[in-house]
Parts: sequence; C-alpha cells; structure tokens
Amino acid sequence: MMNKSIITIPQHYVRRDQQPPSSDAAPPFQMLPIIDMNQLVFGEDFDLQLEKLHSSCKEWGFFQLVNHEIKSSILESVKHEVEGFYKLPLEEKMKYKIKECDFEGYGTQEKGGKKFDWSDWLYMTNNPILRRKPHLFPELPSSLRNNMESYILELQELGTKLLSLIAKALKIDEKEMIEYFEDGMQSIRMTYYPPCPQLELVMGFTPYSDSTLLTILFQLNGVDGLHIRKDGAWFPVSILPNALVVNVGDTLEVKYFF
Repeated sequence: MMNKSIITIPQHYVRRDQQPPSSDAAPPFQMLPIIDMNQLVFGEDFDLQLEKLHSSCKEWGFFQLVNHEIKSSILESVKHEVEGFYKLPLEEKMKYKIKECDFEGYGTQEKGGKKFDWSDWLYMTNNPILRRKPHLFPELPSSLRNNMESYILELQELGTKLLSLIAKALKIDEKEMIEYFEDGMQSIRMTYYPPCPQLELVMGFTPYSDSTLLTILFQLNGVDGLHIRKDGAWFPVSILPNALVVNVGDTLEVKYFF
C-alpha cells in the first residue's frame, strides 16, 4: 500500500528488470478492433459482424465492446463507488487486507525478487456465491456492495451473450460453450494506480496473460495505460468512453483459437 505523497521511488518498486512499453512500439494505424454489440445482435449484416468478432478473437485476443447494453447509470455508480473506496482511510481499507497464504483481498503482492507493482488492488471471488470470502464482499460498504452486485449480474448476462456469439462464430454448439461459464468461477479486481513521480522506473502491472475464459475490463477514468502485446510489439490502447475491453483468456484461446 502506497503513500499518496511519495516523491522518490522506494527500491522494492523499482523494476529495472522490466522494460516499459515504448510509445512508438506499434504503428499508429494498428488499432484494437471495435465490436458494436448492437450491430452484432440486431444489425442486418450479422455474418459480417460475426466474422469480425471471430477475427478479433483469433488475431488479437482482445477487442473493445461498445453498445454493450450495460446501463450507463450502473457504470457511473461503479466509478463513483470504487473511487470512494480508494479514498477511504488506510485503516478502513486494511480491514480487507490480503491474508497470509491467500491472494484475495486488498493490497499488493510480491512479484519475485522482492519487487512489487506500482498498484494496489482489491481482488475477490464473487461467483459461485458460496466461494465468497466472508470478510471481503459481504463486508464491503453497503453502497459499494449493492452497486457491485448490479454490475456483476450485468457482466454475467453479457458474458453469456458473448460466449454464445463466439460459439456461433466458431460454428460449435452454443450449449458446449455456455456450460463452461454457467455458474462458473467469476472474480473481480478493482485496481488503483497512484500517481508516480518516475514512471520509467516502475511497472503498474507486470505483463501477464489471463487464464480465464473471458476478462472484461472497465476503465474508470480517462487515463490510458493498458498495453497489449501482439506480434512481438506492445500496442497502447486508448479506451473509448464507457467501452469495455474484452480479453479472450488462455482457457478459451487454447481450446478454440490456438
């Protein structure tokens, strides 16, 4: 957990072993594909949109999703509540701290070599409900918990729709795809990246790939920082307002796209 008034970088955050992505690493014309959910579901050129979805998943493994039908009021509430959580006094946030030999909760964890990422997060399993840690999601401030419940339900519905459409794009049985998702494991991570006086020395999040079926990212503010590695180069992503970034996880990629 970091002090907001930090001027110099503590050594355990300095990551000289990691090379920050270069701003000119990717040609400017290589943009992350944009999928319009409304056109995909209700448009007249369904086959064309389905092929675009398929190629986005196969060639990029990522896409921005617009017109996804998650209410803007829910997204705004999530923004407000998450920002409110990170404005709480440290002693309040520490009620949810990561416990020894666990990875769920609030805080940060060593990434190897006694080094840490320049970020704090609150990570929780939220589905199946029986797998929720009693000291985490059930104990969140009521306003945050209630808004997250609404957001989670919307994401579950959206995830089901996306997997169904991906199944159609792959020409496989939709039931086979949905079985992997229905009442399956779902988790949520709320990550905060504090202002940093020396960005070139730290990593906000160590490069990784998700082992999930799908990861759905919602950026709370307009500060871009996400980079995606494709064909050996890092591509910066400028996220459209209220768009969601969908990542095809390792489980889905290896089984159907590899």
